[in-house]
Amino acid sequence: MRALLTNDDGAHAPGLAALHQAVHDLFDDVLVVAPLTVQSATSHGITYADPIMTTEVRIEQFGHAFDAIAVDGRPADCTKLALSTLWPARFGRNTRPDLVISGMNMGANVGINVIYSGTVAAAIEAAFLGVPAIAVSQHLGKGVADYPAAATHARRAIEKLLDGLGRERLEAHEMININIPRCEFDDDDRHEPTPITVCPMNTHAVNDRYERRESPAGDAYYWSTSDGMDFAHADEGTDVELLLRRHITVTPLTYDLTRRSRMDRMKQAIDG
Repeated sequence: MRALLTNDDGAHAPGLAALHQAVHDLFDDVLVVAPLTVQSATSHGITYADPIMTTEVRIEQFGHAFDAIAVDGRPADCTKLALSTLWPARFGRNTRPDLVISGMNMGANVGINVIYSGTVAAAIEAAFLGVPAIAVSQHLGKGVADYPAAATHARRAIEKLLDGLGRERLEAHEMININIPRCEFDDDDRHEPTPITVCPMNTHAVNDRYERRESPAGDAYYWSTSDGMDFAHADEGTDVELLLRRHITVTPLTYDLTRRSRMDRMKQAIDG
């Protein structure tokens, strides 16, 4: 089994290095193709009007080293370029990875934040193109994050999914969103087994807050002061509520946004 690893925090992000260290031995080959710079909250943007530059880089973190291709573009660009061009150039014409893993993001991607997430977008792009994908994110608190500990939890969830599905494995257009609860160096329980729960995403809005400031010229500008996890409500049993209770959350996502329950009523309205 072979995998493509990407993210939205950039090729040098500690979450990417920790996840590579944790999961690389699950696969026969792992190709890392990640953004050159941080692309958080860029959603599913792609590059059309500019060239997409690439650079081969050597990553060394947590006593672990690997090679990566840094792409001067967005997360979805990384997936598109890797699957269409970089992977076949490395492994042979008409070849593709068996799985795309995006992460580990430095910050949770739960609830409606999956819409804004570059991490999730990179995984969804793979699912668009027929390669199953898993997005992995880590909830950050006020303490110092232990990325290797969180990546170990992520590996356990990925292994359970792949082993539990057996011969079926993941479907070609399947995309799964995994979130790891806070793992911080001052938390003695960060290495302890954590419940893994399959759950839906929370669909309540985030409470947005902006601080008004003035430029030297006297023009007003606004700086977001929201932390991304302050939701108007978190329904019981959803990814937000469970993550805050220190569960590893596993949410199957779909990119078909059609509201099918309204199709017939809309047709009646249009047809008279």
